[in-house]
Amino acid sequence: MKKISVKQVCFIGIMAALVYVTSAYLQIPIPTAIGSTRLHMGNVMCLLSGLLLGPVQGGLAAGIGSMFFDLTNPAYIASAPFTLLFKFLMAFLCGCISKAGKDKLWAMIVGAIVGAVSYVCLYLGKSFIEDYFVLGLPLEGVMLSIGTKAITSTVNGIIAAVVSVPLCLSLKPMLRKAKLL
Repeated sequence: MKKISVKQVCFIGIMAALVYVTSAYLQIPIPTAIGSTRLHMGNVMCLLSGLLLGPVQGGLAAGIGSMFFDLTNPAYIASAPFTLLFKFLMAFLCGCISKAGKDKLWAMIVGAIVGAVSYVCLYLGKSFIEDYFVLGLPLEGVMLSIGTKAITSTVNGIIAAVVSVPLCLSLKPMLRKAKLL
């Protein structure tokens, strides 16, 4: 098993903090028929974590930072375990595809898109199961809420994929020069 250096642990922590801050403070809340959803920049940092740190370390940064946001917000606290897993998978898939393509531009773009789409699917699936089967809400209300969340999540995903790749391309050379990657 490969050991993780102190420098790598610190970088995971820094990226987790960036995920948390961009989720908590760069957001626009949007009310829905059943609850709320929001546009936020946290997904940009989740994908950037996967692109910069690779699948496992990027997944940890994305999952931990997002989970801490949920744990510090009463509206999302019950979702924290799901968020940890879903955001981990988002960055993990992004990092896997980017790494498999040897960090070429096409691999970064495909990785970012796959990561964003996978998160949207997981989030909407969880929301449907929770609202319809757990809470027992009427299907019409659930579908209205899911529709609003689908639009917002898709916009979040598009923004994340569009912003994370150029951000990665600009940061990676500097981080390599500083021997942080």
